[in-house]
Amino acid sequence: MSSPHHQGDPHRNRLDDAVLAALFSQSPVGLHVLDTQLRLVRVNAAARLMRDFPVDQMVGRPLLDILNAFDIARPRFIERTARKVLETGDPVRDLHLYLRNRRDPAVEAVVSAACFRLQDPDGTVLGLAVAITDITARARADARLRLLNRAAMNVGTTLDIFRTAEELCDLAVPELADSMTVDVIDSVLRGEAPAPLAATETASLRRVGFRSAADDPHHGLAMVGEVGTHPFGTPYLRALSDLAPVLFRNLDEDTDWPDPARKLDARLLAAGVHSVMVTPMRARGVVLGLACLYRWRNPTPFDRDDLALLELLTSRAALSLDNARVYSRERSVARVLRRELRQPEAAVRSAVETAHAYVPAGAGGGWFDILPLSGARVALVVGDTSGRQISAAAAMGQLRAAVAALSDLDLSPDEILARLHDLASRPLRETEAVPPGETLDHVWSATCLYAAYDPVTGNCTISSAGHPPPVVVHANGEAEFLDVPTGPPLDQGIARYTVAERTLPEGSILLLSNTALLNTGQAPGHPRVPLDRLRGLTTTAHASLQDMCDAIVDALAPEQPSRDVALLLARTHTFDAGRTASWRLPNTPEVVSQARKLAITQLTDWGMSGLTDGTALIVSELLTNAVRYADGPIELRLIRDQALTCEVTDDSSTAPHLRRADDTDEGGRGLYITAQLTDRWGVRPAPRGKTIWAEQPIPTTAPDPVQGDSAGPSEPVCGR
Repeated sequence: MSSPHHQGDPHRNRLDDAVLAALFSQSPVGLHVLDTQLRLVRVNAAARLMRDFPVDQMVGRPLLDILNAFDIARPRFIERTARKVLETGDPVRDLHLYLRNRRDPAVEAVVSAACFRLQDPDGTVLGLAVAITDITARARADARLRLLNRAAMNVGTTLDIFRTAEELCDLAVPELADSMTVDVIDSVLRGEAPAPLAATETASLRRVGFRSAADDPHHGLAMVGEVGTHPFGTPYLRALSDLAPVLFRNLDEDTDWPDPARKLDARLLAAGVHSVMVTPMRARGVVLGLACLYRWRNPTPFDRDDLALLELLTSRAALSLDNARVYSRERSVARVLRRELRQPEAAVRSAVETAHAYVPAGAGGGWFDILPLSGARVALVVGDTSGRQISAAAAMGQLRAAVAALSDLDLSPDEILARLHDLASRPLRETEAVPPGETLDHVWSATCLYAAYDPVTGNCTISSAGHPPPVVVHANGEAEFLDVPTGPPLDQGIARYTVAERTLPEGSILLLSNTALLNTGQAPGHPRVPLDRLRGLTTTAHASLQDMCDAIVDALAPEQPSRDVALLLARTHTFDAGRTASWRLPNTPEVVSQARKLAITQLTDWGMSGLTDGTALIVSELLTNAVRYADGPIELRLIRDQALTCEVTDDSSTAPHLRRADDTDEGGRGLYITAQLTDRWGVRPAPRGKTIWAEQPIPTTAPDPVQGDSAGPSEPVCGR
């Protein structure tokens, strides 16, 4: 269409001729003119230069022959599209064609074609014009960008080294290479950060990823799991030592590598590999392994653009591989810590018979402990830590150590949790390494439940720091959640804990667990366990308490728990009157000799005359201190268990301290003597004042040399 100002202009024809001449001689766009029979009749200079277009051979030939000559895909479709433009006059724009050079098929080009109809002013159709633009560089850039976007979405979806390597290989084959392998240094699979390799060393790497475009998935290359050794002179070792990618466009011309005498190189030659790229995979300063790409089907050799693309892909994948390495290390360390810190075995104690189950899931840190207390009592502790692998496991270990140390102080459960809360708020957070982007409050969190059971009275005192209460199953099969006030979790809120007391009859079973198994329904995402279902599991006949514990875990634990499952069962026992003796005595100096006589008589009745002298001395020292510093009545109690416990209770809240008296001192040796005669001694708070206790081991009675093994049963050996 001409402008109205140029209509009738005598120079118009000259301008049209100039435009036409420029299109055929100066335009950078290739122009092909076809007649109404779709035969090529004319081309411009740009078309002649494009991929060495043989004009003499192509002019006059039909469009279909030209398409086939350049091995263009879908020639029939393109011919039908051209005829449709010729018939309808509707132009076609940006039709992408992929063509190869006739003399060098390895060279591929991408062009954008625009097709429009030619006709004279009266509407007579004269033919078609096809304008072709070389967009090879743009198409390759777009393909690289799409590949990088897919890598960001599809590589590193899991914290598994093998899966991440497989995702990278699936992405690169066949779009970038015909075969790809990912090899890592063996120590990476163990979570370690390997030391850099020198060029003179020999590198041993294990294959973690492999993909081939061949029908035979092996196709001459090692399979996943195989270990390959790369000696001096190979591009693999060079890439690892120089930490730089290596490109071999043509193996036959660029280098004398590969060596047919080497197994791996012989495989490559047998597969027909002609071009290779090798790049080291590293992240955060850690060299992880190698990514190797091969071409044997695609005739186009790798170029520098391909190498740059590979570096971008492997840099992203290397971060995912290193994340998987660190996760493997943390998970391994956490599992070792949990295994070492787990209760070693279920033991039968005088106060409780216990059984436990632990199902590791690799997340969280469920734990439990059975701690001996004074006076034949026992502490049942269960806790749960959450957070990153090592953080949760380390917190679990430190909390367990703190609980064991605080239990030796014979404090009440609420005071133990309060001190544990204070400890958890300081050292654990000060020594914890926090990753970038995380705050201290999210490194780890912990809950704990502490129960102390006294077999003499059957009394159980319980306190909870954010932990679900235990379930008690009575001898008649009835089950209930104990009503235990729940204080804040450790390291959160203000440490305010209360004690719940409950008398448990003989044969009651306490079930203590973390929220991964039993829950009161208060924790989000954890439904309340139906007590009817639990009753069915506990009333069923079981050969042992451990069998019952295993049955509960099998029935209630998820098939694939998201957190570690910990369960502790404790069947309570109560001491009969024959295992304890107690006396309430007046606070007078004469009471000391009276207490000695009472203790000696009781030990004689128990058949423990071998302990009378030591016990009499212990009673004398403890009663003397009570008479001296207390005002009200004094209680003396003996408990016969795995050890002989002597307890003296008075109304004074002043705790005695062990002193070492000089030779000239007349006093101050009472507790020192007590400590020499006993295995353990200590002080614990009492409802009125305090209780000083001391434990002596009960020796095994030696067989009578005359009667031999027919002698009566021996006393139980102290297990401490």
